[in-house]
Amino acid sequence: MLAKRLAPIRVNAVSPGVIDTGAWDALGEQGKVDYFAHIGAANPVRRIGTTDDVAQAVLFALTSTFLTGQTLRIDGGEPLT
Repeated sequence: MLAKRLAPIRVNAVSPGVIDTGAWDALGEQGKVDYFAHIGAANPVRRIGTTDDVAQAVLFALTSTFLTGQTLRIDGGEPLT
């Protein structure tokens, strides 16, 4: 594990799920709306993630000085579905 090898340097990761960004524009406007509606209805928080959700997770990882060796999954609980 990198966090153990590089200690005391902290090593963390952020792993976003479906986030509303331009990456989905290739689906076309209606395709994007339909996909987001399907994913949003299926995950426990009942919505699609935003770039602000990811930014907040990054800030948490950067400022939490006792956090290391973790992957923060910012996915609305999607794997639980």
